[in-house]
Amino acid sequence: MKSDDLDVDLKPAEFRKVARATTDMLAEFFENIRSERVFPGVKPADIQKLISEPLPMKPQDPSRIIREVRTKVIPNSTLVGSPRYYGFVMGSGSIMSVFGDAIAAALNQNVGGWKPAPAATEIEKVVVRWFAEMIGYDPKCGGILTSGGTMANVVGLATALHDKAGYDIVNEGLQSPNRKGMFTIYMSDHEGHSSVVKAAQLLGLGRNSVRRVKSHDDFTMDTRSLEELVRKDLGEGNTPFCVVGQVGSINVGVVDPLREIQEICSRNNLWFHADGACGAFGRIIPRKRKLFDGLELADSVTLDPHKWLFISYECGGVLVRDPEKLRNSFTLLAPYLRGILHTEYTGQDYLEYGPQMSRGFRALKVWMTLKQIGVGRYRRLLERNVAQAEYLDQLVRKSKDFEPLCKPVLQMYCFRYNPRARRNLDEAELNKLNQRIVDETQLTGKAFLMTTSIRGRTSIRFSITNHRTTRADIKLTFDTLQQIATKLVR
Repeated sequence: MKSDDLDVDLKPAEFRKVARATTDMLAEFFENIRSERVFPGVKPADIQKLISEPLPMKPQDPSRIIREVRTKVIPNSTLVGSPRYYGFVMGSGSIMSVFGDAIAAALNQNVGGWKPAPAATEIEKVVVRWFAEMIGYDPKCGGILTSGGTMANVVGLATALHDKAGYDIVNEGLQSPNRKGMFTIYMSDHEGHSSVVKAAQLLGLGRNSVRRVKSHDDFTMDTRSLEELVRKDLGEGNTPFCVVGQVGSINVGVVDPLREIQEICSRNNLWFHADGACGAFGRIIPRKRKLFDGLELADSVTLDPHKWLFISYECGGVLVRDPEKLRNSFTLLAPYLRGILHTEYTGQDYLEYGPQMSRGFRALKVWMTLKQIGVGRYRRLLERNVAQAEYLDQLVRKSKDFEPLCKPVLQMYCFRYNPRARRNLDEAELNKLNQRIVDETQLTGKAFLMTTSIRGRTSIRFSITNHRTTRADIKLTFDTLQQIATKLVR
């Protein structure tokens, strides 16, 4: 075997050729993103047949691989960046994120330690401070970027547990003889996010440790019920340690009474974690700022830049008021990670502030996008999304056959089809009908939506977290729903 057979780096000329082909493909993708099918409508077996191939034993032409991406991957992808994607709470993906991810991949930094990633570490610290300033949080806080909201909640709850356990839980764990009763977490019964339950499971607390607090008619947490549940657990010998408040909830976008929650936490020595994955960045909207009163008092806050900052997947984050409490929950000393002797060429090692030791350079695309867009323009984009949810609510309320299931608060909105001419339909039939409407809408390729359950009623759910969406897109999607609904009840 010739030694140059082992050189897998592309020569400069070929690199430029492949790069141009890739750039042209992506430019065409973004040029057409408004007009292409949002959902490919292809069955799994068909995609598997198209993509399946034997393990490649010999090198393949890089240009041919790019052509396969163009013909096989892109046409069979759901266009999350389409202005008519309203499905899962997923941001539209900024173009600067594309460049940021490409550069980050080229640099190939491990942002677990400072030495293998000096600039990357300092950029992440800047991004954390920017997030804090945007939501009115203490800019001297600690924080770390994560894969998404679930891992951010894991980090927040792990820090809470370490701080409130009452013994050295880092070393002794849940099996310590010092443990008293059951550790318990509290969140809204309707709008509390499933990731909190998953976090409890991953931390070994068990899903049953999550207490569901009653909510009001507007879906916000009933703080009187919260205090009653806390007192009940204390009386039974359990150890309440954390309350999770929603800051822009997953279905209807509500913000819990944050200041009231903080006061209860203060009285009972509980950690206050604010789950702002969906909505915390909404605080930059002037007319919505009062909703977020008390957010600045939270012990920790979950954020998801890949939701309402339009950053490409994946990129979540968590802020913790006291950086030392965050570090103490995850620090682990190992000489091979730092070397034996201290030198001046060291800085913050992010492996001490979260569960990952190996970490990618997520912060670059955030840093680049925030600089390109600026908070002033972000403010107008988020305001526009909120206004679009309000416009959709107007369309629903003017219709004789659709009914709202919530009031628009931020960018989330839920409603259902309930035709006046068929008011003899029972709830089960209405649930099935609304699911079929959404399924049929997906297959048109015009828009992508999902259903959810609002107090037992299947709902059409809009998540408007897209910087490309216009009023015309909202109207076209609503008209499509109406047309399909009418056809299904004939």
